[in-house]
Amino acid sequence: MKHRIEVMGLGAGDLEQLPLGIYRKLTNTEHVLYTRTLDHPVMQSLREEGLTFSSFDYLYEREKEFESVYQEIVRILLEKAQNNNVCYTVPGHPMLAERTVQLLLEQDQVEVKIVGGQSYLDALFTSLKIDPIEGFQFVDGTSFTRGQLDYQHHIVFCQVYDRFIASEVKLALLEDLPADYQVTIIDAAGSDQEKIITVPLEELDHRVEVSNLTSVYIPPAPKLLLNHTFGRLREVIAILRGPNGCPWDKEQTHESLREFAIEEIYELIEAINEQDDNGIIEELGDVLLQIMLHSQIGEDDGYFTIDDVIQSITEKMIFRHPHVFSDVAVQSVDDVMTNWEALKRKEKGENRKSVLDGIPKGLPSLLKAYKLQKKAAKVGFDWDHAADIWKKLDEEIIEVKAAIESGNEDEVEKEFGDVLFVLVNLTRYYNVDPENALSLTNQKFFRRFSYIEEQLHEKGKDIRKSNLEEMDYYWDQAKGRE
Repeated sequence: MKHRIEVMGLGAGDLEQLPLGIYRKLTNTEHVLYTRTLDHPVMQSLREEGLTFSSFDYLYEREKEFESVYQEIVRILLEKAQNNNVCYTVPGHPMLAERTVQLLLEQDQVEVKIVGGQSYLDALFTSLKIDPIEGFQFVDGTSFTRGQLDYQHHIVFCQVYDRFIASEVKLALLEDLPADYQVTIIDAAGSDQEKIITVPLEELDHRVEVSNLTSVYIPPAPKLLLNHTFGRLREVIAILRGPNGCPWDKEQTHESLREFAIEEIYELIEAINEQDDNGIIEELGDVLLQIMLHSQIGEDDGYFTIDDVIQSITEKMIFRHPHVFSDVAVQSVDDVMTNWEALKRKEKGENRKSVLDGIPKGLPSLLKAYKLQKKAAKVGFDWDHAADIWKKLDEEIIEVKAAIESGNEDEVEKEFGDVLFVLVNLTRYYNVDPENALSLTNQKFFRRFSYIEEQLHEKGKDIRKSNLEEMDYYWDQAKGRE
């Protein structure tokens, strides 16, 4: 004879909340009785009526993690069900926040029957006076991530068993909400033992009582507190482009925004070079603004949305990182780059005929030279030794001088271009980004020349009437200060 496990819910609180059908089944069953925990108001009443339960409370003390507790409970139940029908009781309803029940349903060794029970959610909604139709999120306090939380809706954390869990919940919420944000702790909702207290978020782990009937309610946050979330940013951009939005934002197109994209990237680079963290935050925000505006234009025109943009880059990152998201093994960064290029070629298919394809036409010439050389080097078209590049530089300089002496302006321009191209090769050989290197030098020149202007101004002199010797003096002074 094949035995089975019947799972029954004990309701949200005291015996008055236990469904009559469940009560009759429990008091008349011949099954072996097990309960996840004796720490439930109904258990005392049932035991007074002569029912004897074997509980798994001891596992919570023995095991280090909740998942280990649940796995062990299921193992024992399945073992007992080999010889007898088993009745297993859990707080509330079996299908609400009961990991052990989900594990039982996933196995196929023993038949599992969900008999029923009363969820505590009805009592919770009544006690809190909230309507879940407005948007409701039910979160396991023992297993959640901050990114899951939607503060625009009612949030209820269940299984806040103790102060440690309450502290974990509090710390996660403090990343998004102010310390004085009002949250509600509710225990044994709907029963005679119901307790409800509203406290500032920062006091959550100081005020919660140890109970497996404790929940924490987070009311929807006003939009002012959600300005750091992606959803709020998307909403703001949509408003700016909407019927009652900003005239300037509404008239922008992909083409009109092109110059700003370039400008914002260079401002970001400047902030990075200056190691200005606040500046990096601001400039990254400006870059993100460009992405959001282009995406909103795409959505307004009916071609694409920010979701398409995010999906595209997410799928690309997963595809190009099989060593992270699949079973490809790598030993070094070089392996990663080799795989990346191979996957990139596979991804682009027949769209790229040349090794040099894929370099944006609008790149600054210095950076474009760097990219061209880097791509050519990947197929072996590269210098073996730095000495050979230095020798080539000497040759190009001789050719520049010859062109200058000939008076051929076109040739002078071309030969100077050759010199710059060789210099880029040198920077690449020494792992230096030429664009960044020149940018740093430009900044250095700006600082030193500004110092010359300041010093001359302090002495009441006009730089336009100064001489090279005097300016060189202050230049050297600025150099010494650095």
